[in-house]
Amino acid sequence: MRCAHPSRVLLAAAAACALLAASSSAFAAKAEYKVGFITSMTGPVSSLGIPFATGMKVAHLYKDELDGRPIKIITMDSGSNPTQAGTDARKLTEVDHVDVLIGAADTPDALAISAISSSHRTPFITAAHVLPYNESHAWTINAPQPISIVMQKIAARMKHNGVKTVGYIGFADAWGDEVYDALRKFEKPDGYKVITDERYARSDSSVTGQVLRIIAAHPDAVINGGAGTPGALPYVELKRLGYKGQIYGTHAYMDVHFTDACGSACNGMIAAAGPLEISPDLPDSNPTKPISTEYRALYKKVTGKPIPGAFSSYTFDAYLIFLNAASRLPKDVQPGTQAFRTALKDAIQTTKNLAGTQAVYNFTPGHMYGVTPSSIFVVKLENGAWHWDPLKQ
Repeated sequence: MRCAHPSRVLLAAAAACALLAASSSAFAAKAEYKVGFITSMTGPVSSLGIPFATGMKVAHLYKDELDGRPIKIITMDSGSNPTQAGTDARKLTEVDHVDVLIGAADTPDALAISAISSSHRTPFITAAHVLPYNESHAWTINAPQPISIVMQKIAARMKHNGVKTVGYIGFADAWGDEVYDALRKFEKPDGYKVITDERYARSDSSVTGQVLRIIAAHPDAVINGGAGTPGALPYVELKRLGYKGQIYGTHAYMDVHFTDACGSACNGMIAAAGPLEISPDLPDSNPTKPISTEYRALYKKVTGKPIPGAFSSYTFDAYLIFLNAASRLPKDVQPGTQAFRTALKDAIQTTKNLAGTQAVYNFTPGHMYGVTPSSIFVVKLENGAWHWDPLKQ
């Protein structure tokens, strides 16, 4: 019996190891990206959360792989509960080891996710507002327009329209606080005074007492710091009780569920919003128009219907921000690792001239927003539809 020469055995073993290493390397090269998506499919914020989920479906249709690696989206329903949103974020980071978090449907949920994002060093691109920038939110980037520049546009229009006194009503939560603070910021520059600060819960079914106090103060205009369907309640009550003054809103009302709930009570409302809602009216030179046009077509392909408003596009834009940043990372930085998550955060914070449906995004380290005033337009609600309302010179 002849025995194989030891050198041949070693060569065969080396070849087998090389083949195994090559196979492992090829497998690693195809490691999937994991996106953890948290929204509110149920509960009082579902009128926002469900469109956000549709936006993610459109996003995945737009691009479901990057550089040959598939992109997996893991979806969680927070039930409109910030505690559950935090639990979902913890599961996605600790168990699923996602590369990025996207969500949530409202500011309270977003704040809970942001805290987990920071402690678990995982980038969070939020479709709801998180303020202010500090160490507890250092891994968070906001996709929507900052309320400060939205309110800057609204305040300038109120000044143009002769508003001297403003009645405020808003959600009794962080979003309501943000809108109120932004409204107060422009009191002196734009020559008006905020004379009421009424609040209500997103789940409330009546705001009669709050609205009666506003009407008794006789403001020239009223603005509601709400969002989605629950945001319609004060406007409906204002009309029922005979208020005749001007009404204003924010980009949180760019959705058919809000306009349907508000009906004729919101006819004539003035707000400020991103470009998607009015993209057909914008000139072809506007850099957001091509992606907005493509988004509209993809949305119809997914749902069989035209877009009902702008809400769904915020998660789409969050996904675009992720794609753009991930595409710029070194090829040897593998998804599923802390090195990748850190590099992704740094890349997101250096994003330049990314055209989305809601803005052209330019981020800088240490700042949570990448939207400038040039991406905000004053709009007016007429017979259930929003229209661009530029001042005529």
